[in-house]
Amino acid sequence: MKKSHPIRRVLLASAATVSGIVLLLSLKPATDSSSASAQGAGTQGAAAAQESPQGGAAAAGTSTVTGAVAQTQYGVVQVRLTVANGKITKAEAVQAPKGGTSDQKTALSVPKLNQEVVATQSADITSVSGATYTSGGYKQSLQSAIDKMKAAGANTAAPSKSSAAGSGQAAQAKTVTGDVATTEYGPVQVRITVANGKITKAEAIQAPKGGTSDQKTALAIPKLNQEAVAAGSATIDSVSGASYTSGGYKQSLQSALDKAGG
Repeated sequence: MKKSHPIRRVLLASAATVSGIVLLLSLKPATDSSSASAQGAGTQGAAAAQESPQGGAAAAGTSTVTGAVAQTQYGVVQVRLTVANGKITKAEAVQAPKGGTSDQKTALSVPKLNQEVVATQSADITSVSGATYTSGGYKQSLQSAIDKMKAAGANTAAPSKSSAAGSGQAAQAKTVTGDVATTEYGPVQVRITVANGKITKAEAIQAPKGGTSDQKTALAIPKLNQEAVAAGSATIDSVSGASYTSGGYKQSLQSALDKAGG
């Protein structure tokens, strides 16, 4: 048998090795340019998504305002408002009369009063029949909350000096306190807030107290305050059952109006 030549065997082995290397190189995956592009685009999109909230409009914030506690014959009433963009979006009584028939009257009146507040955007709401005291206390606390809301709005959105000068005579609100009016059941004194020649707020800083006077004051004062603002004068109706308190209120109110006019 003829033996293979050693040099021939070396050449064949070398050729086989080179062929194997060439084959392996041909199987190496190439970089996919389209995949790289897509990956780059995805990275840019993610970066853009992170930046977009900064360029978008800021969501309007909401705030809550709680009115002063109003005393009524059957218990206290306190109203809290939720405000967004200067509008009342929610009204609720965080305190209301409880116990006995008060539970029924509160359940009857408060939901209706809450709805009216959002609908009217003011304290000019109708008392609920059968829940006069609760309604009166509700409106009193509501007016307090609205006053706070307006004051907060004025502080956060006060016009600049240049804009105020350009808008003409932007009258500033002022408070005037009337003289004390003496009644059979105690003194009455009214304080009003006036802006642009109109009464924007009326309140009794003194009123008869003790015994049945507490009931009559709680009944009469909120109504008289509302009528003073609505009428813009002391020509308002006396509250039935509280004639003396009403008379003293109108007397002190007229004194305050005279001072405001002066």
